Amino acid sequence: MADFYDLLGVSRSASADEIKKAYRKRARELHPDANPGDPNAEAEFKELSRAYKVLSDDAQRSRYDQFGEAGVGGGSGAGPSMDDLFGGGIGDIFDTFFGGGGSPFGGGGRQRGPSGPPRGQDVEVIVDIDFAQAVFGDQIPVELKLPVRCDDCDGSGAGSGTEPVTCSDCGGSGQVQRVRQSLLGQMVTASPCTRCGGLGEVISTPCPTCRGEGRVTDDASYQVDVPAGVDTGSTLRLTRRGAVGPRGGGNGDLYVHLRVRPDERYTREGDDLVTEIPLSIAQAALGTSLELETLDGTEDLVVPHGTQPGREFVLRQRGVPHLQGRGRGDLKARVRVDVPTAMSDEEVRLLTAFAEGRGERVGNGKDGIFSRIKSAFS
Repeated sequence: MADFYDLLGVSRSASADEIKKAYRKRARELHPDANPGDPNAEAEFKELSRAYKVLSDDAQRSRYDQFGEAGVGGGSGAGPSMDDLFGGGIGDIFDTFFGGGGSPFGGGGRQRGPSGPPRGQDVEVIVDIDFAQAVFGDQIPVELKLPVRCDDCDGSGAGSGTEPVTCSDCGGSGQVQRVRQSLLGQMVTASPCTRCGGLGEVISTPCPTCRGEGRVTDDASYQVDVPAGVDTGSTLRLTRRGAVGPRGGGNGDLYVHLRVRPDERYTREGDDLVTEIPLSIAQAALGTSLELETLDGTEDLVVPHGTQPGREFVLRQRGVPHLQGRGRGDLKARVRVDVPTAMSDEEVRLLTAFAEGRGERVGNGKDGIFSRIKSAFS
């Protein structure tokens, strides 16, 4: 079955309202009454309804994101079934201990069908993005090398003019059963067929391009939507964009781990941004007005007289958008008072007079006040 997000035409980070709107739109397009001549319309509409039922429920959506369709019980919405948890089903466990006769609670045993080609591996990649891209979101290219379907054999692994044939050792099941006696009676064990590698088919004339694998390693490029508000460590999952499986197997998933480049102006505290305002002693004491640079442009900021080091000016809704909700964090501008390390004679004289006028003692007491301050800043 197709990916539920793809069926609805939404991203994996879509909100509940976006999912609802997308479903209504697609439902009008795929409803059987709107497609009287399409024999597949009813089946497609049922798939769409199933996808919406799962993604509109927070608990089911969380299980689906983690485990895929197996996580929602294949239609029941009650989590993984016993068959999902035990691979081939609970009946196969009873087959092992009771000689293939099925469950002791009644009913015949079932034959497992061909296991088929395995799914490809999941692929992980780390991508560096700019600070602004993490804050506001962006579409970024992701380029990597991974196994892709062989075009020459269309993924079958068979050479031109040939095709895979059923394995004679396992009869196409991909497994070989062995019967042995034990204290519990007859036991049947199953293991992957060594001749066909568990695929159920063998290739007499392999494709020369992929050597019978049905896949080759090649460059792949994707455009990935980065939602606003991500941070270093955020991971984006691209369903079925990973490695293709051998001999026609499905694709694994691609996991894009994000790493955000630091910004010289801002640091991040959750969804709040923090920047520093450098002020001189005079500006902090007498007050000033200045232009504060934000990610949305410049803002006029009035600094009152007597401003102390460490004071914060908070600009609401100028921070990082909330990843799982609406609104944004704040921008906090923290004051840093810079003390001069070099002054002219006139500046030393004025500052000394200022201190004397306030009855403040300055200098280290060995020489005159003026000479001490002058030597300290020369």
